[in-house]
Amino acid sequence: MASCKFGGLVQNVPRFCGFRHVALRCASQQAAATRQTKASGVKTGFMDLAGGTPLIRLNRMSEETGCEILAKAEFMNGGGSVKDRPALYLIREAVNSGKLRPGGTIIEGTAGNTGIGLAHMCNSMGYKCVFYMPNIMSQEKIDLLRTLGAEVRPVPVVPWSDPANYNNQAAALAESMDNAYWTHQFDNLANKRSHYETTGPEIWRDTDGTVDAVVLGTGTGGTLAGVSTYLKEQNPDIKAFLVDPPGSMLYNYFKHGKLEPSEGRGIAEGVGQTRITKNLEGAPIDDAIYVADQDIVNTVLRLLNEDGLFVGGSSGMNVFAAYTVAQKMGPGHTIVTALCDGGQRYFNKIFSQAELEERGLYEGVPDEYKRCLH
Repeated sequence: MASCKFGGLVQNVPRFCGFRHVALRCASQQAAATRQTKASGVKTGFMDLAGGTPLIRLNRMSEETGCEILAKAEFMNGGGSVKDRPALYLIREAVNSGKLRPGGTIIEGTAGNTGIGLAHMCNSMGYKCVFYMPNIMSQEKIDLLRTLGAEVRPVPVVPWSDPANYNNQAAALAESMDNAYWTHQFDNLANKRSHYETTGPEIWRDTDGTVDAVVLGTGTGGTLAGVSTYLKEQNPDIKAFLVDPPGSMLYNYFKHGKLEPSEGRGIAEGVGQTRITKNLEGAPIDDAIYVADQDIVNTVLRLLNEDGLFVGGSSGMNVFAAYTVAQKMGPGHTIVTALCDGGQRYFNKIFSQAELEERGLYEGVPDEYKRCLH
């Protein structure tokens, strides 16, 4: 057996398998690593950059609520978002199962961040990648994916049940190609497992087990399901809150038992859903919080002005909801949320005066924050 190191985890790879080249590549990384002391902190490749992100205390909001509001800095992953974690696990599953051989192609339907994480991983491991994306996603993400060498196919937004849905087109392409693997992030439980095995334990460790609530948006459901499952195994009293944007059906489902969309257009990308994914099924969720677009934008700009944090819409949504939970639970609690990615991916969307005016959101931005718009 050859030994292959994936993001700090060692997997046994049979020598007869078609992906032995991955084992050999990783073996060379491990050999290099032995020449470094553990204390040096040297990473042995891009795969080692997934996870291990710090918690950041949001000082002003913590002081205002009397709680510790802590945000997991997921924009500090190597590919710049929380999606690096499942990207690593999704590819690892494909390789270890023998479904992806040397020189193969990863195919996925993505709002952008999972694709970006997968593209980085593919480059570091020697695979090609093709991504289908809803054509409403930011141009910055599309351009970045192409710069990373991915083939990007933007397609119109249609329901999940439609064969032309971006996920269904990804599945069909993978089925038609030799040595291609559809990572299927929405229903592949490797997604949830990545957060159960990394994000959840990191939060528990870094709060010394004092976390009282986790507050997270969901698109695939993997982050919230994995984190909440792990944390509730450590302490069943920890509360898990699902955060939902305009246009999604999850708030109404968890509050009223109906898969009906909430009103609004939805400025945050990569969050919200019109169905219950396999990753989200059975997640131990205590409550759901709806966050309007105006609150998302204003919180993004507040984080930039007060904390110096340049983040995207899903981060603003998460933090607004965490602040709401802190007010609801009262002083003395520790609330954890996530800063999913950086703001540069939405420069011409959330940070554009013209875009906010078109959406009817500009007038609701506090005057002191408008200087951050272009």
